[in-house]
Amino acid sequence: MYKAIIKVNRAALLLVFICGQVLSSCSTADTSGKLKNLKKADTITADANWPEYNADGARSHYSKLKQITKANVAQLQVAWTYSSVGADSVLTGTQMQCNPIVIGGVLYGVSATTQVFALDAATGKELWKTNLPDNGGTTSRGVTYFTDGNIKRLFFGAGKWLYALDATTGKLAAEFGAEGRIDLKIGITRPHADNYVTSNTPNTIYQNTIIVGARVAEEDGALLGDIRAFNVYTGKLIWTFKTIPEPGQPGYDTWYPANPRQRLGGANAWAGLAIDRERGIVYAPTGSAAYDFYGGNRRGDNLYANCLLALDAITGKLLWHFQLVHHDIWDRDPPAPPNLLTVIHNGVKTDAVAQITKQGFVFIFDRVTGKPLFPIEERKTPGNAMPGEYPSATQPFPLKPDPFTRQVFTENDFNSFVADRDSLVQLLRASRHGSVYLPVGKEMTLFFPGTDGGAQWGGAATDPDGIMYVPAKQLPVYTSLKEVAKSNNLPVTSKAYYLSRCASCHGEDRKGNHDGSYPALIDVSKKYSAKEVHQLLEKGRGMMPSFSHVSLKERTAIVNYILNNSGGDVLVTEPNATEDNPDKSPYQHTGYNRWYDRNGYPVSVPPWGTLTAIDLNTGNQKWQVPLGEYEALTKKGVPVTGTDNYGGPLVTASGLVLIAATRDEKIRAFDKTNGKLLWEAPLPAAGYASPSTYAVNGIQFVVIACGGGKLKTKSGDQYVAFSLDK
Repeated sequence: MYKAIIKVNRAALLLVFICGQVLSSCSTADTSGKLKNLKKADTITADANWPEYNADGARSHYSKLKQITKANVAQLQVAWTYSSVGADSVLTGTQMQCNPIVIGGVLYGVSATTQVFALDAATGKELWKTNLPDNGGTTSRGVTYFTDGNIKRLFFGAGKWLYALDATTGKLAAEFGAEGRIDLKIGITRPHADNYVTSNTPNTIYQNTIIVGARVAEEDGALLGDIRAFNVYTGKLIWTFKTIPEPGQPGYDTWYPANPRQRLGGANAWAGLAIDRERGIVYAPTGSAAYDFYGGNRRGDNLYANCLLALDAITGKLLWHFQLVHHDIWDRDPPAPPNLLTVIHNGVKTDAVAQITKQGFVFIFDRVTGKPLFPIEERKTPGNAMPGEYPSATQPFPLKPDPFTRQVFTENDFNSFVADRDSLVQLLRASRHGSVYLPVGKEMTLFFPGTDGGAQWGGAATDPDGIMYVPAKQLPVYTSLKEVAKSNNLPVTSKAYYLSRCASCHGEDRKGNHDGSYPALIDVSKKYSAKEVHQLLEKGRGMMPSFSHVSLKERTAIVNYILNNSGGDVLVTEPNATEDNPDKSPYQHTGYNRWYDRNGYPVSVPPWGTLTAIDLNTGNQKWQVPLGEYEALTKKGVPVTGTDNYGGPLVTASGLVLIAATRDEKIRAFDKTNGKLLWEAPLPAAGYASPSTYAVNGIQFVVIACGGGKLKTKSGDQYVAFSLDK
């Protein structure tokens, strides 16, 4: 009887499936001429979602869609474009880093002015867009979707707020928090802290909770980096994991002097989380403790900064952890969410979690136990640091997989066509270089790969075969430490205030950094009034944090100095009455300086940007290819060099890796088996974001946010969707 029912049900299901396929084909053929020439092998289900940041809770960047293949990817054409701000808007310095999500034929994304919008995913037609006033200091990477079958809700971090929106209308969900939002600063304050917090990476849903990591400042005044879970309906706090421990908690003895939560901030999960929903485990990579480049006031390994944490998603209880960098004084925190995948390890199918790093390493662990799948060796590292600093004697090095970037820069690593080679060699000889984890000194100190990678926030993609695809940058960055002048409550100059607060990003000479990530301020008076600069300092914008915690007197002094085009200085005669932070670092770093020659090219041997495939079953690299191109060099016969890049890849079941990311303002498709370039197309601005793919009415689309605004490339506001020209 039971077997008979099964047979009948299987037959019925097969009939329903066949009819559904026929009806689906007929309906899409009737509504879109694009499908009339499709072969049966190309047909796909009517709709396929991209429901979460980087595709899913595993952050795989993977899609099962197969309509776009190696054979036809070169036929991709623009299906629609959407201007997220408006055709008549003039954009300067804005960025879009959003990985849009698509659910039920609706695309949700974030504009260049940090507003949430909803589009018809088939046509790009706008359905609604928010007009939120409190969204300063944010460059958003997207939104988080929740439904219980009745309500449909979007969560969106902007400024210090976590907003809840009705996904159908874009209106605030009034029952969440205070009229649709909660203040993320509440609960993470401490003495001498600033006001800056923003949750610009999409957060993670587990059952009826949203688990939140956030970005905080990286200076002495940083807020605490606790990971928190809130009720999705009410905004009520459910649990907190304290990334800097309190007395009596595990890890407390890795901080000295005592009471680190009162003295220090950071150790925050800014890069995003991954979730194993079947097991109820959330995986959180944590950032560096502040201040990033000096730790004399936080001696010890500093748990749980620079860790991969496995937490119980219901309670927030720590299940296991691994510290990727001990006592970080290099800003070497993990830059992206981990990837959850299944590998064959020693012949056994193993659920794993893999974490990429700025250093070019991949650490991979058993997802449940935290046991490394490949040996990790503690190696002795340099200890010659600034006075008062106590670097860790060792750092962890994974023996497998092999690093996906080079690790050091020496005289032999200048490229053959570098300008002014002799003078650059002399600079290098006078610098600190040639070793991994070399503490920053007063002299020029080289990082290779650079301070932001190696791997960066775009993250890596993985497929069901256990292969990882990771983009990276491979060029040197230099900085140094200089002593911070003590005012001793005496009158100081406006320049001194500027040097203390702004010079590490915008340069002591106000000329910005070499690649334009931090803009020049010399001619800022031609664009902004004093009132507007005050507003920028108070609210922040893009990657610049708010300076609302700084006294009005000090902000005024900084504004006066910035707007003085002659570079003159002003004596601030009012004594500084602000209480000094006793744990303030005695040093300030001199910026994130990418090392280019006078022609604007990185000084190192190419490739400068790469895409690497790594078999995580074995730990071996499958292939590595340059990512990006300087056309002026290739026209001279220089092999493709790759470029700086920001943004992640997309991998499909049809064997493609699609990625934009490069400063040459293109999107590309590679063969995932060998890295062969199959297709490329120009974009209206650089796509410093990760693409998404989805299907509506049987048509597969690939969409990318083209925001530009970094690496001295123009800003943009368009989303561009591609599909096959049928």
